[in-house]
Amino acid sequence: MSLDYRRKVVNASPMRASGDYVLYWMTSARRTRFSFGLDRALELCRQLGRPLLVFEPLRVGYPWASDRLHSFVMDGMRDNRAACRQADVGYLPYLEPKAGAGKRLLAALAERACAVVGDDYPAFFLPRMLEAARRAVDVHFEIVDGNGLYPMRATERVFTTAASFRRFLQKQLPDHLPERPVANPLHDAPGGAGDVEAAVADVVQRWPMATDDILESGGARDAFLASLPIDHSVGVARDVPGGAAAGTALVDHFVGQRLAGYGDDRNHPDRGGGSGLSPYLHFGHVGAHQVFDAVVDSEDWNPGQLAPKATGSREGWWGMSPAAESFLDELVTWREIGFNMAAQRDDYDQYESLPDWARTTMETHLADDREYIYTLEQFERAQTHDDLWNAAQTELVETGRMHNYLRMLWGKKIYEWTEHPCDALAVMIELNNKYALDGRDPNSYSGIFWVLGRYDRAWGPERPIFGKIRYMTSQSTAKKLKLKDYLERFGGRQKELFA
Repeated sequence: MSLDYRRKVVNASPMRASGDYVLYWMTSARRTRFSFGLDRALELCRQLGRPLLVFEPLRVGYPWASDRLHSFVMDGMRDNRAACRQADVGYLPYLEPKAGAGKRLLAALAERACAVVGDDYPAFFLPRMLEAARRAVDVHFEIVDGNGLYPMRATERVFTTAASFRRFLQKQLPDHLPERPVANPLHDAPGGAGDVEAAVADVVQRWPMATDDILESGGARDAFLASLPIDHSVGVARDVPGGAAAGTALVDHFVGQRLAGYGDDRNHPDRGGGSGLSPYLHFGHVGAHQVFDAVVDSEDWNPGQLAPKATGSREGWWGMSPAAESFLDELVTWREIGFNMAAQRDDYDQYESLPDWARTTMETHLADDREYIYTLEQFERAQTHDDLWNAAQTELVETGRMHNYLRMLWGKKIYEWTEHPCDALAVMIELNNKYALDGRDPNSYSGIFWVLGRYDRAWGPERPIFGKIRYMTSQSTAKKLKLKDYLERFGGRQKELFA
């Protein structure tokens, strides 16, 4: 397969012909299906005549580490172990017991490898982790981008509006659509798990891997989580299991049962019209190509239906139903514009990355009177005067998710109720990254920074506090959306949740 835009060599050392295996270091594309990175590792296995070893670690020292995030990843490890066992592929799931315990583990595994293949992910702590790994690995080492339909490093341009990015995609994406990851690459993977695991027996003795009972939900996992130095106040989201099995089931259910109503229902919390896929996309338990293929199959679509001209319009270009086009605009345009920003700008998560007009208008209105000012603790505990805002925050804390439309309102009110936009950013990033299963992602940073003008334009009339930033109110939102059931579920539960 051709991976010219997706593959990046980070250590150009020669491959080690005497190595025992090809090592795939699974860090962000945490799945065994529809994975460009896994495809590349297996390609090297076939070239070198060596088996595959999949190494999937999870450290404890990452920011906002918690029972919620750990458990979601562990669900994925359980599914990946099952898939590798079925294919007779070596698999090592490592759960770091204390900060720093896993240091040198990747290097030790790389010492026996012909080559190392990893995931290319532009956000959170992963670029720093990759740089440390590059220095530690002494054999050929490359990373592969499996994040979206468009390779994020195929352009150096940073897009400032969704319309400009959409128009660009409509011109460029057709060339990349034929390049798809294999649906089930382990189907014909070279076996030899026993030989591979024997080759690393001494490494595993020094760094014990996660046992089956820990990866399964239940008492053993709960006890293990309790032993870790992570945030135990952020509980497991029991209603949102992680892993490829749950993610794939959700893809099938959404496309088969809810996609047809997506355009009309997704903004109404009571209708449950959203896809719910963002946590699985964030942790890589499902891939964008997997979701896209499901939509294509449901629409009986082929590339010949693409519009001949790139207009940047949100509808009509794909040649699919309006509901499918609306969903693909979220999956492709809005999701991948965040990867474009994170891949091209190191300051994607900083106030200074906002457009000049947005910073200027907000700073012009810094001295405006604010009727309410809340602390981070008050926001976190949903202790504001606004019942709808409190319900949205309660949903986030309790379930690890927040309805997409309400997340926009949630951010606008945080900006209105803080003294400085930098304070608002700090609150939004802290709460979103701490509680949201899809936080810490380029797409979630897009949503946070959209609140303060990224990918938006100046709006009139100019208002107090907001200036030319887009304005939203809870009152207008409540009139626009179906919220009765939502408020009954999440409204007025602060004392119960934060007791």
